[in-house]
Amino acid sequence: MEQQVAIHIQALTKSYGRFQALRGINLDVRGGEIFGFLGPNGAGKTTTIRCLLDLIRPSGGVIEVLGINPQADPVAVRARVGYLPGELRLDDNLTAEGVVRYFDGLRSKTVDWKFVRSLAERLDLDLKQPIRNFSKGNKQKVGVVQALMHRPPLLLLDEPTSGLDPLVQHEVLRLIAEARSAGATVFFSSHVLSEVQAVAGRVAIIRRGEVIEVAETASLINRAVRRARIRFRDPVNSSVLVQTPGVKVLAEDGGTELLLQVEGEMDGLIKALAAYPVADLETQHPSLEEIFLAYYERDREEAHTV
Repeated sequence: MEQQVAIHIQALTKSYGRFQALRGINLDVRGGEIFGFLGPNGAGKTTTIRCLLDLIRPSGGVIEVLGINPQADPVAVRARVGYLPGELRLDDNLTAEGVVRYFDGLRSKTVDWKFVRSLAERLDLDLKQPIRNFSKGNKQKVGVVQALMHRPPLLLLDEPTSGLDPLVQHEVLRLIAEARSAGATVFFSSHVLSEVQAVAGRVAIIRRGEVIEVAETASLINRAVRRARIRFRDPVNSSVLVQTPGVKVLAEDGGTELLLQVEGEMDGLIKALAAYPVADLETQHPSLEEIFLAYYERDREEAHTV
């Protein structure tokens, strides 16, 4: 059976006057997957999510969320979505429980309060405390609870771990993984690449309002770009090594240790090393962060050549 598409975006554009925030985004998110949406601040992540919920109207393009056009029926979309905004604003005069009850009321009081209290306990959130006493991190916890509490089929999370301490960040990622295991689709934006690498099956990289890459997370990490750290028994002249195709010196320590970037096959480097007194050789694949930064480094280089 063909896997259902939970989010379909085609040629999505959004302009604010002369500024183009989104430049023709095309994206399909499969039902039941965790999909990471990566980019720095200002890349277009939040604008895209707001268009999905019809909180802002796009300038052009087609959007379907769970088979529904959000511009035609935004209430139906929002009823089936758990949304955590990137800039969460809560009523300071309410307690955390009061905020959750307010959102529950908007959803016709269908929330399982046993589940709500379980979420609060896992996030170390005191529901009886007023919002005015909360730090940014505790307010973020309230946002996570209200997004998850009705067990929606689709989660749209804009920087879900922002402001949280590391232990709570890990717990939020566990909750996201559990929601997916229960059948939900998760679409979350982030600039924290390690968390996307930990839970997302696929990722899209957005740069200046354009999606420049959509790929399996593992395939990005396993690309044929490696780092090689080589230790020599004696100091060596590395001039021959740096002439090897695809090899770039990243660091050198007194001729006894080299850190190289190797693009493509390792065969050429291995053959070149045969002439050297190698004591140790370590190789590693790039992290998702290194891949991500490479796109922006390329962008800066292209900008300088224009």
